[in-house]
Amino acid sequence: MNLIKIILPDRFNDFIKLYKKDGVEKYLLSSGSLFSNKYIIPSFNQQFNILISAKRRFESSLFDIKQLLQADLFNSELDAAKELNNSGFVRCGGAIAGVVLEKHLAQVCEDHNIKINKKKPTLSDYYENLKNNEVIDLASYRQIQYLTDIRNKCAHNDKEPTQEEVNDMIEKVEKIIKDVN
Repeated sequence: MNLIKIILPDRFNDFIKLYKKDGVEKYLLSSGSLFSNKYIIPSFNQQFNILISAKRRFESSLFDIKQLLQADLFNSELDAAKELNNSGFVRCGGAIAGVVLEKHLAQVCEDHNIKINKKKPTLSDYYENLKNNEVIDLASYRQIQYLTDIRNKCAHNDKEPTQEEVNDMIEKVEKIIKDVN
C-alpha cells in the first residue's frame, strides 16, 4: 500500500477499496486460504494490475531521472570543454566534447534497442548503426562524421586542431544532444 501511495497516489483509494469491504479486510491469511471470499480473485487481479501500473510508472520515472542527470552531466562536461578550449587547451576541449558525443550516441542506440556487436565500439560504430536504423538522417550522419574528424584531430597527434574547429564542434555537439534522441 505504501508503494501505491507514493508511485500512484491517484489509485491509492481504489487499491484500498479492493482490499477492504465495509471496513473488513478481505484477505484472511490466518484461515489458511488466501481465497476465502468470493470477491477476492477479481479484487486481487485488479490490485495486481494496479501494481503492474506502479511498476511501469516507477521504471518510467527512473528513466526520466536518468535522462535529466545525463543531460546535466553532458552540459557540465561541455562547459568544461569550452573553458579548456578558451584557455588554450584545444585538444583537451575537443576530446571532452568527443566523449560527450560518443556517450550520447551510445545512449541513443540503447534507447532504440540498437545492438553494437563490438566489445569497444567507436563513434563511427554508433552513427553508422543509427543511420542504418533510420534514427538519424543523412545530414545528421555527415555532421557527426565531421565532428568525429575534429575529435580524432584532438585525440591523436596528427594535425593540430584549431580553437575555432573545437568551438564549432562543441556548439554542434550541444545541438545534436538536443535534436538526436
